[in-house]
Amino acid sequence: MAGSGNHCSFVLLAEFHILEGAQLKYQFPQPLGVDEGVLAMSMLPDGADNQLDDWTIFFLNQTPFNTISPVLALDTPETKSVALPGEEHDTSDRPELLCVLNLVRTKHDKTLDRGAQVLALAICTRHPFIQIFKPFLLLALDDYLSDPSQDCLARLFDAVNSMDLSGAPTLTRNEKLVMRSSERKDIFAEKFANFPPQQGYGASTAGQKPVLQHKSTNSNDSYSSFEEGILLRGKDENKGRKKESTRLDRTDTENISTSQPSSYNPNSPSNSSFSLGGSAVWVGDESGLDLMPKEKAETNSVSSAAATSTLVGSSRNRRSTDASASSSSSHAAKDQPYRQQQSQQAYTDLHRRNGLVKDTHFYNTTVAYKDHQLPIKMPLSTFTEEVGDYSLITLIKVFSQHASVIGPVHPHLHTSGPQTHPIIVLFNALVTGKRIIFLGHRRPAGEVSSFVLSACALGSGCGAVLRGFIERAFPYANLRNRDEWESVPAFIAGVTNPIFETSRQWDLFLDISTGNVTVAKDIHTTYPPNVTIGLAGPLITRSGTLKAESSIGSEDDIAKLTKEGTKTDVSKDNADKMFIDDIRAAIEDHFGESLVRMRFTEYVTRFVRLASRYEEELKGETSFGYPSAPFTEIPGRPPKLGSGIAFADEANCLKELVSNAHRIEAWMKTNSYKYLVMDYAKYQGNTTIKGFDVLHQLFRLRYTKNMHDSEALAIMRSLAEGVKGYDQVVELLASLPHGGGLLYLGFSLFHQKAAVREHTVNLFNQLRAYPVGVLFLQALNHFQRYAYVRQAHAKELQQQQQQSQQQQHTTHYFENAHIGTTANVRSHSNSVVNNQLNGAY
Repeated sequence: MAGSGNHCSFVLLAEFHILEGAQLKYQFPQPLGVDEGVLAMSMLPDGADNQLDDWTIFFLNQTPFNTISPVLALDTPETKSVALPGEEHDTSDRPELLCVLNLVRTKHDKTLDRGAQVLALAICTRHPFIQIFKPFLLLALDDYLSDPSQDCLARLFDAVNSMDLSGAPTLTRNEKLVMRSSERKDIFAEKFANFPPQQGYGASTAGQKPVLQHKSTNSNDSYSSFEEGILLRGKDENKGRKKESTRLDRTDTENISTSQPSSYNPNSPSNSSFSLGGSAVWVGDESGLDLMPKEKAETNSVSSAAATSTLVGSSRNRRSTDASASSSSSHAAKDQPYRQQQSQQAYTDLHRRNGLVKDTHFYNTTVAYKDHQLPIKMPLSTFTEEVGDYSLITLIKVFSQHASVIGPVHPHLHTSGPQTHPIIVLFNALVTGKRIIFLGHRRPAGEVSSFVLSACALGSGCGAVLRGFIERAFPYANLRNRDEWESVPAFIAGVTNPIFETSRQWDLFLDISTGNVTVAKDIHTTYPPNVTIGLAGPLITRSGTLKAESSIGSEDDIAKLTKEGTKTDVSKDNADKMFIDDIRAAIEDHFGESLVRMRFTEYVTRFVRLASRYEEELKGETSFGYPSAPFTEIPGRPPKLGSGIAFADEANCLKELVSNAHRIEAWMKTNSYKYLVMDYAKYQGNTTIKGFDVLHQLFRLRYTKNMHDSEALAIMRSLAEGVKGYDQVVELLASLPHGGGLLYLGFSLFHQKAAVREHTVNLFNQLRAYPVGVLFLQALNHFQRYAYVRQAHAKELQQQQQQSQQQQHTTHYFENAHIGTTANVRSHSNSVVNNQLNGAY
């Protein structure tokens, strides 16, 4: 993204006048071209004089009434072409959405007519992470109160645009998913290798890389026997062998000594390294692990050579080793330039170095504003549908107080009947395009705005799956612009005036104060359920993916189930109910916001895959997903992997399609569906893992009870052959279930077929070639780590033996060829001499 110049588009200041009401006093650096009264009312919410400080959020360029031109003040072609980090330009002609962060302050003064002065200062920005600008507004409003002039707005404008974010890593969608799913504070640490001096890496001379230094470790730290066997090995080879032999089993020692090839590396790991304790995943050269004195450890550079292993911290604050460049020679040559770069910069623990950032989830910088140095923490994994610092946990807690929803039961909203949880009703209303209002009577407008933003994140899968919610969101709406925002189809509005409850211009009403969720009485008139929806016809007549007669029963049973539809009691073993129960249990057990967000991302992803299956059943094909197909194996042909959403059996598949049919049909008529079709086409063109559905294979490995050996072999072979480069590795890690990591792939290390185990080791070796893969391998449990290291070590020894035998064979061949050539030359010379002599006589 741009280093400076386009963070802040406009600065606005509004003031409440006792006679004229809310007035927009300043617009810097130029007027927006929007009704000033509407802007002033949005900046000065109802009841603002009852709050000392309040934060509100609203958007521009949503509708014709709040569209501005140009989007950036003092717009130039240079600033117009700059995109957000990790985001592509929107190819549509509609103007770019602007987020407005507004600070309202009430300054009590008895000398004034009303006894107080109410001011509001706002900045307009293109960035969704608007929370980083709060320190600017706090200082700028204090500055204006002490010196009320337009110069304060100019200083704020210049300070925000002077913020340099050019050093911030630009993450792809998959990298963002991996980052937000990991609690490690050193995730993607290699992307911070070239920090500017103020980030703690120290100034470096021109043309040289910054020197990364170790932090001295405490001698009292305790390590497992695994790390002791590796890390506490001295430089002296004999001394190291002596320490190693004390941990060797006698039988293992004999086996190793008899099986060493002539080119055996004395620093290669032995079976003593395969202790169950510890947290390392390592096979290969240990030469870089010799411990140095503290004086040298604090002065020497971390990067030494491409084949040198360095330290990588684990989630248990233990030191462990990563893979060296010498192991896994089959793929090292392909990625050698990248591996060398990573070996020099990436394989280091951020928590064991001096002066580095504490958390790689954020980019830290400072900005000067007058005499203050403001610290800025920019989140790196934010999507455009995530605006501000919202909280899904707060949203769930408030609207989980009551078990049921007030009002009539509608098939678009109540996918589990009358017992549908209020949060699921809210999600259904979001994706099916219903008009939603959040009321916070006598609550700060900022609190209402937070609920609206949380709802948008909930519907979009935290910005990672769907989009189109922010463009119809009005975090703070008022009576002044009521006609405009109520004219927007499927609006999501936050209000503080209770008069909107009686207006009935909504489909779903959520009261923040009481936690009540109410469905409009006339919703059936506004959205009549489509009585023509019936899955009996398509599901029975189609012979593509569903084979109902083999698993469900007779066609009469299918027709009966389809006819009843959502009338049946689906509360038992219902996917939505189990999901909400799991989320509530996680919140009660004090799990963090990141886990709840990732679970909702997985939930929305599953909803999209289910909708893809539904579209395929109705139309014969799907436009936003893989076609549904089981694993097939034809003699004489390579097996074909399955794809699409997977179920335990087709009976469950039919039940879920029936219960979700109405909300899927309603969602397919919204803009969110249209955006997804466009996004999926782009995704298919940019995906790096080609030829098979990764999510389907991971689901099969996780949930299938009796998987055939041929399917397991085909899955692991496809993963090992299709996941080799960095982008492919990140895409696979982004597809893993949250909290599971490589656990379910690691079970293949214990498969009864040797070929499955071999492909699993190959896949893990390819993951191990990159720092992010090392972190995921370290998260394996002790048994899986032991199995992986043992099998990878055995494979490396086998490769070394084969190479040694091949070298010996080649040497023997050339020696024999040399002897034969010499004999032939001598015989030819003798015959020539004899012929010459015979001719002379």
